[in-house]
Amino acid sequence: MVNQVNPTNPGSDMIGILGGTFDPIHYGHLRTALEVAEHFGISDMRLIPGKVPPHRPQPHASPEHRLAMLQVAIASEPCLHADDRELRRDGYSWSFDTLESFRAETGNERPLLFTLGFDAFQHFQTWHRWQDILQLAHLVVVHRPGYSLPPEGWHMPFLSENPDDLRTTPAGRIYSLAVTALDISATNLRTRLKTGKNPRYLLPDAVLGYIQRHQLYCGT
Repeated sequence: MVNQVNPTNPGSDMIGILGGTFDPIHYGHLRTALEVAEHFGISDMRLIPGKVPPHRPQPHASPEHRLAMLQVAIASEPCLHADDRELRRDGYSWSFDTLESFRAETGNERPLLFTLGFDAFQHFQTWHRWQDILQLAHLVVVHRPGYSLPPEGWHMPFLSENPDDLRTTPAGRIYSLAVTALDISATNLRTRLKTGKNPRYLLPDAVLGYIQRHQLYCGT
């Protein structure tokens, strides 16, 4: 059955996807997810913590703690949703497998917007089954204001400047979106926590409270 686009909210049938280790979740992750959702009118923006990321060091906090921190961080924002599918899956947390699981649930017509940062996009051609990812979803490449994608390269045939192209097709487009620049990193947060420096205002108070209650990152 083909999903029909809601004419009163053309983004309502889209699913936004933002993955990461979220170790811990912070305002850089949350602001990006919210701005992507607002830009396209998405009411279902999924944040997906990875279990075994293939392209970066393994997380410090357990999957259970990272999911719990994510859940408390987004509890008051109705368009952001925690999705634990990668935590429930064994092996590497390949983006292709995650998107394929979404397609198994939603069918082939619903637009999926897979969000990734500019740095990650520069290495996208090294990803597992990267060409097939574009058969499953659109790519939304987020970056600081003033940045842009290269004016030539493999991505040019897929590039679109019209958000309606992503709303009305299920996959295959690449869209560049400037988001608020928040220079926050989970690595820096973990260092601050380890050395006793105050990380407040870099992540939600609810997340900081969870970290303190469970004494996370103290010895990492």
